Amino acid sequence: MATRTSKGSSGKPPGKGSPGRSGASQARTAPARRTSANRGRGAGAARRPASPQHDPISWVLTMIGKLFMGIWMLLAGGIGSAARALGQNARELDPVHRRDGLGLAVFAGAIVLAAMTWRENTGTVSTVVDEVMRAVFGSLTWLVPILLVLLAWRLLRHPDQNADTGRMIIGWSALTIGVLGVVHVVHDTPYPSGGGSDGMDKVAAAGGMIGFIVSAPPASILPPFITIPLLLILSGFGILVITATPVHRVPERLAEIRHMLFNRDLPTAPRASKKRSPARKKPDPGGTEPGDHVKPYDTPVVAESPGGLGDHSPEIVPGLVDEAEPAQVRADTSEPPAPTPAPRKVEQLVLSPQAGPYTLPESQLLRPGTAPKPQTKANTVVVNALTSVLEQFAIDAQVIGFTRGPTVTRYEIELGPAVKVEKVTALTKNIAYAVKSADVRILSPIPGKSAIGVEIPNTDKDLVSLGDILRSPVAQADHHPMIVGLGKDVEGRTIVANLAKMPHLLIAGATGAGKSVCVNGLITSILMRATPDEVRMVLVDPKRVELSVYEGIPHLITPIITNPKKAAEALEWVVGEMDRRYDDLAASGFRHVDDFNKAVRTGKLVPPPGSERVYQPYPYLLVIVDELADLMMVAPRDVEDSIVRITQLARAAGIHLVIATQRPSVDVVTGLIKANVPSRLAFATSSLADSRVILDQPGAEKLVGQGDSLFLPMGASKPMRLQNAFVSEKEIGEIVGHCKAQMTVEYREDVAAATTSKKEIDEDIGDDLDLLIQAAELIVTTQFGSTSMLQRKLRVGFAKAGRLMDLLESRNVVGPSEGSKAREVMVKPDELPGLLADLRGG
Repeated sequence: MATRTSKGSSGKPPGKGSPGRSGASQARTAPARRTSANRGRGAGAARRPASPQHDPISWVLTMIGKLFMGIWMLLAGGIGSAARALGQNARELDPVHRRDGLGLAVFAGAIVLAAMTWRENTGTVSTVVDEVMRAVFGSLTWLVPILLVLLAWRLLRHPDQNADTGRMIIGWSALTIGVLGVVHVVHDTPYPSGGGSDGMDKVAAAGGMIGFIVSAPPASILPPFITIPLLLILSGFGILVITATPVHRVPERLAEIRHMLFNRDLPTAPRASKKRSPARKKPDPGGTEPGDHVKPYDTPVVAESPGGLGDHSPEIVPGLVDEAEPAQVRADTSEPPAPTPAPRKVEQLVLSPQAGPYTLPESQLLRPGTAPKPQTKANTVVVNALTSVLEQFAIDAQVIGFTRGPTVTRYEIELGPAVKVEKVTALTKNIAYAVKSADVRILSPIPGKSAIGVEIPNTDKDLVSLGDILRSPVAQADHHPMIVGLGKDVEGRTIVANLAKMPHLLIAGATGAGKSVCVNGLITSILMRATPDEVRMVLVDPKRVELSVYEGIPHLITPIITNPKKAAEALEWVVGEMDRRYDDLAASGFRHVDDFNKAVRTGKLVPPPGSERVYQPYPYLLVIVDELADLMMVAPRDVEDSIVRITQLARAAGIHLVIATQRPSVDVVTGLIKANVPSRLAFATSSLADSRVILDQPGAEKLVGQGDSLFLPMGASKPMRLQNAFVSEKEIGEIVGHCKAQMTVEYREDVAAATTSKKEIDEDIGDDLDLLIQAAELIVTTQFGSTSMLQRKLRVGFAKAGRLMDLLESRNVVGPSEGSKAREVMVKPDELPGLLADLRGG
């Protein structure tokens, strides 16, 4: 206003203004400056006060301006509050909906932009948009909507690859800019000079302002035959970024393209044959000879090949890793593909003419997990932290790469020459401090690599679904009915195992570590892949609630056993079934039940003349004990004896045992049981001692729980770390319902008879029946009844030995006590079998 003008001009030297004055104020005071520049005039004229009271127009304008600013701030505040409220509500939406909304918005923008630039304009807005787009992108304006459609398709169709979307945008931008520059040079590099329409029309007909900006500087100093190759190099860089191809791998990619174009007939036959094969069919009974199932260096673990999902370790140069650009760390790696759905069954397995066809459950009943993330910003932060620790302690080592698994990421550290491994392994606590995680596990070295592995839990874990494991190519390639899905290892590879090759498995871990989910995953895998004539099961559930959902499935040969005493008797029946199978194998001259079944199916094995025996193939028998500790508390001697006998001999008979416990102590998992159960699966334990009981080595105490486990298969020297596959109760219920609808359960009568045939033992004996039988055998066979002898031979205390002697005296096995002398033995050795039968309640 006039007042500010006079104040700003007073007291100032010519040509200078107040430092805090705006440009508009200085422009308004320019006449005053020019007036005061006249040295002949006095300064009083320039200092005439002009207040708002003397200038009503200025005062009215000031008030109108303040009113306008007040209304504007009110509207801005209301709109901002509404936007923040909407933004808060938007953050509460499912991330899937937010991602889809972004993709649909980009797609809608592409449609609107195409409508304004691909046809003749009829409105003012469309004309302005078209002119602006052509001025910016030039003759390639028509390509912009297509690029937006591709971006929208990527956001909607490939949400698992959002980590690479930034890389794709950078690549397409470099490619487009380079092409626009070439187009502009080809059109003689027109300039938008003079502000006229002719200049801008020529620019719009060439490469637009983008083409002008990128091509004008080099074209002004270089000839076109140099400028165009430079711009083509920029476009080539964009192509390399889009395809995630480093420069050193260009020949390899060209060879792949050449092979794909000119040698396409080579892989055609395997793909066609694979497509014709069913998801799982019965093995050809005449395809192999007896003994072919035995292979050298065989292993129960079935994993993806090294070139599969787990072979994506990047090359990282310390010092060049930036938190702001995590995608650059893995620019030369490809993202793991999503699991493909299993092919539909084209062949049904017929059990018997009465039962009809049995249809295996569809794989769609098992839901997919989350898409695997190849690399996140958290991984880059950890790489920088590890590099910083190595630099702080002046260790000649560097982080050369990492492999990201569902739960943990293994970072690989390569040592320099003459550097001890202990220098890195001694920094466990420092590394844990630097990466802000207490669950750090160091492997020195990584099996098969000259590098030290540092396993650190992911802050953003992936969900491993049992459906993804069973739908994976590695599971579909093996048609064995005892294949079960385990999970994914640290390298992201799918891990499945053959229970028939383990041949027995011990699962142990603390409460809540994932043991029950693992057992459910094993049973569900069998239900998804095997029919009741291939695999039958005995389920022992002392807790009565873990396995109750499987009651009534046709794969069971007996109702789910919940009584620990009946469980011990059922294990004794399994021992008897094993002996019966071995009798048939010995009589027919076979060494494995698979060979016996093949001979029966092909008709090569017939009963001897005059025999009424009808040979039938033996199904695999899977015995699952969900809680071993409860059984060992009730009948430790019987349970241990049955388990040891089954695990020693039952492999060739097709009987396999899975034992689970949440109390891995030496009194539950005894030395005899451990010696005969070669495969172990350890979940998180509460102490180092528990880890040594399960694995005979440390490691399980550093697991993070929730399915994180260490798997030590038969024949392996070191356990592999894997994230166990998850299956929900709803999925289990749907699969069990499908199996029940296919066939009604038929229990074996001999199993029920074995668990109910025994009479109740006397109440005064209680749980001491095993010790009482041993004491009776010792006394009758030696004909020497002494309490001190029972103490020494049975390794029991004086009170227990005295109680056993009193029980034998009440049954007229020994005479009354005669002080320090030995008691008289009333039973002769030839009467021992009858005595033992009476003690057992027979």
